[in-house]
Amino acid sequence: QVHLVESGGGLVQAGDSLRLSCAASGRAFSSYAMGWFRQAPGKERESVAAISWSMTYYADSVKGRFTISRDNAKNTVVLQMNSLKLEDTAVYYCAAQNTPLANTVALRTASTYDYWGQGTQVTVSS
Repeated sequence: QVHLVESGGGLVQAGDSLRLSCAASGRAFSSYAMGWFRQAPGKERESVAAISWSMTYYADSVKGRFTISRDNAKNTVVLQMNSLKLEDTAVYYCAAQNTPLANTVALRTASTYDYWGQGTQVTVSS
């Protein structure tokens, strides 16, 4: 069982930055595939970014603005979000799969992940 706790959401203005963190339980964190997903009201959950070992994935909508990173010593994955846009408003979820993933298709697919955090709200205002 892997427990995930997100933090760092909030209300910001367009153009601002936010840093989301996800703390995970488990002794083999370095081998976990970790992903960030988001869900806006009335929309389906979508992949934002993911990481497995050194392989990363970014949705086209966030490339160049968001960066995913991990600190294996702290069992933490971070999503640095810069140049935020109104359309980035959503609940952001951290997800984990306690095995490495082999390709970006798996990284960006929600059903790949067995463990999910409770979500953190990100609201971008004009």
